[in-house]
Amino acid sequence: MTDPQITTTSGGLRVISEPLAGVRSVALGIWVGVGSRFERAEQAGISHFIEHLLFKGTPDYSAQRIAELFDGLGGELNAATGRDYTVFYTRILDEHIDEAVPVLTDMLQRPGFFDLDQEREVVLEEIAMYDDDPGDKVHDLVGAAVFPGQSLGRPVIGTADVISGVDVEGLRGYFRDHYTAPRMALAASGNIDHERLVAIGETLLGGLPRSGVPAEFEAAAPGPPVLVLHEKPTEQYHLAFGGPGISRNDQRRHTQSVLDTILGGSMSSRLFQEIREKRGLAYSVGSYSSSYADAGQVGLFLGTRGDNLETACQVISTELRRLASDEVPALELRRAKEHLKGRLVLSLESPAMRMNRLGRSVVTDTELLPIDEIIARVDAVSSQDVQDLAAEFWQPESFSLAAIGPDADIVRTAVDRFAPSLASTGVSDS
Repeated sequence: MTDPQITTTSGGLRVISEPLAGVRSVALGIWVGVGSRFERAEQAGISHFIEHLLFKGTPDYSAQRIAELFDGLGGELNAATGRDYTVFYTRILDEHIDEAVPVLTDMLQRPGFFDLDQEREVVLEEIAMYDDDPGDKVHDLVGAAVFPGQSLGRPVIGTADVISGVDVEGLRGYFRDHYTAPRMALAASGNIDHERLVAIGETLLGGLPRSGVPAEFEAAAPGPPVLVLHEKPTEQYHLAFGGPGISRNDQRRHTQSVLDTILGGSMSSRLFQEIREKRGLAYSVGSYSSSYADAGQVGLFLGTRGDNLETACQVISTELRRLASDEVPALELRRAKEHLKGRLVLSLESPAMRMNRLGRSVVTDTELLPIDEIIARVDAVSSQDVQDLAAEFWQPESFSLAAIGPDADIVRTAVDRFAPSLASTGVSDS
């Protein structure tokens, strides 16, 4: 296995690669250090909107021609916007690099911002789709509760008010300010060598601006726990529990991964077994964590009918308290570690997963550790480490809770079984 190589071009673009022997494909991504965290309230959703618009073509390539070209190559072209990055990526056969990559790089340097009003409607429909899906909407509500009034708590997709009103000059200005070489990274894995990737960065991305606005964002300031209730005639009650967590370079992040796996991140996890397998209280239940430069968020989710809600909340509360008070049995701890290590190593057989790991690390200034070092750090996590982290971040009193369902009183009664102090903080979300 070849170690990743990284080079900075004369224009300030960071280029990182990790060749993978035995494959005939290449996963290549252009990563931009901009996302919803860098937006002011009146810009909410612009990063995501621009991601859409870059697919509408350039002076040399229409949107239809771009789609037909990649389809004709049997490749994939896509993009994603997060809170602190946007990525445009392709997966292609190695023999098609010279046909596909110039199109992708042209999109990132000379977008035409064509069909603005048509794509505006597409994004508005996307926002409406998420608003209609309580399983998605509830996570936006709990994010806003954990980080109230902050960019970190706003939906990445943005708001209908902003998207409806933004004009092409505002979009072009935002693009010029943020899509600059020093804030971008070119990452690739698969059947490609580093020298060729550097040449792509120097030539095909040589027209990127070398300066723009500073990469600044609003500091995270988690709010106090709060209950957010959204009454809606749904078949199930959808709940998301959220609280502050650790930043992405915190040395406890490997403990966090082990804890999450034990609690709700696998089929053998405590929440999956206790709530779904043993009691049949829910189909969807689990835990997760997200980390950013200066903060993080931990969370739980649950979807269940009203009759089961009170019992499910009681079980979740019990499992959270037990995780902090009782030593994790050696067999359970070992199983969680082996699960994590297996998923990591298996994922690295994919060029796309390797490329994602490289690009995300570089553009977010996250420590890029050798795989053997990650495995060693996972192995070093102790039961006491898990207990200490659970006591600090994963106790019921630390969580805000967002709920969508037909009867707010049923939610309040159930929440009293989770954390009595939380039930009295409830606010209604219109």
